[in-house]
Amino acid sequence: MHNDLLGSLVPHASYVRELRPELPEEVFQPARSRLALVPAHVTVIALATAAIARGWLPWPFVPVLTFVIGISFAVLTFFGHEAMHGGIVRGRRLRHIVTWIGFLPFTVSPRLWAAWHYRVHHATANCDADPDRYPTLAEYQASGRVRFFVDMFSPGGRRWRGVLSLAFGFTGQSMQQLLLVRRRDYLKPRAAAAAIAETLAGVAVWATVAALVGFWAFVFVYLIPLLIANAIVMAFILTNHGLSPRVEINDPLVSGLTVTAPRWVEWLTLKFGYHVEHHLFPAMSSRYARKVSELLRQRFPRRYQSIPLRKALAKLHRTARVYKDAVTLVDPRTGGEFSTLLPD
Repeated sequence: MHNDLLGSLVPHASYVRELRPELPEEVFQPARSRLALVPAHVTVIALATAAIARGWLPWPFVPVLTFVIGISFAVLTFFGHEAMHGGIVRGRRLRHIVTWIGFLPFTVSPRLWAAWHYRVHHATANCDADPDRYPTLAEYQASGRVRFFVDMFSPGGRRWRGVLSLAFGFTGQSMQQLLLVRRRDYLKPRAAAAAIAETLAGVAVWATVAALVGFWAFVFVYLIPLLIANAIVMAFILTNHGLSPRVEINDPLVSGLTVTAPRWVEWLTLKFGYHVEHHLFPAMSSRYARKVSELLRQRFPRRYQSIPLRKALAKLHRTARVYKDAVTLVDPRTGGEFSTLLPD
């Protein structure tokens, strides 16, 4: 099975050459109207923060407002992801500014994101060089740090503490990438310093908010909403590639998974779950992802992989997060083995 998979991999460019002529030119234009999401959600966050900090509503309403803030944090993050890829605006400076605002809840630097996610992850998804991939069995056995994070935080093995990956995952991953940016040579020294400065600018914003509203209000207007935003964002990120095979070339239909959800959830999350489509055309707004999905179902019905989000999350919980080989996941503690998702 391992050799069969490696022999059937198709380079990213081959898919693009076949699919692009079948798509209308309009889908490759930036979705500038999505810029309205920024003032809309910033207003929601500001009003909810003021209501909590000033006690405008009875305390039973505070958890509701906290949840609303968390949702807005997540939407801004999905917006920032799309903006950095050029799906909303194309001008470099404007794209950088709106991405910084979009990632402000997590204080992620646009420079760091462009290097870590756009340049490296997209070119090497689930390959050895992918910074977001899960470890091999050899890597797990060789490193105590890897074993700790896999056993304590990763979803899988029916361990309910895997929920920690949902609650803290994107925050932890972003911090890790910032700390490793020079070691992994993602950015030159000056750019790395700028990425740190952008991160600290975001921290300063939230420190100012904390000083203005006080500690207990800050817990409800930022800390708990950040956990909620983490859970929403990571529910999609963990399913993007975590169930898929490791590959040796960039084949998005094998190394990635599209997850579907009710239409209102897809609308709220900017169709982020259409991840195979995103890897094929990263500069395309996810507004048009369903058109690409329909085309993939027509052209590659046995290769394209898409399942409901709830089913993907259940599979993450039941399976393992260590690769015994390219197509087999193994739980090193129990020896349990699980097949990755494979094309027919």
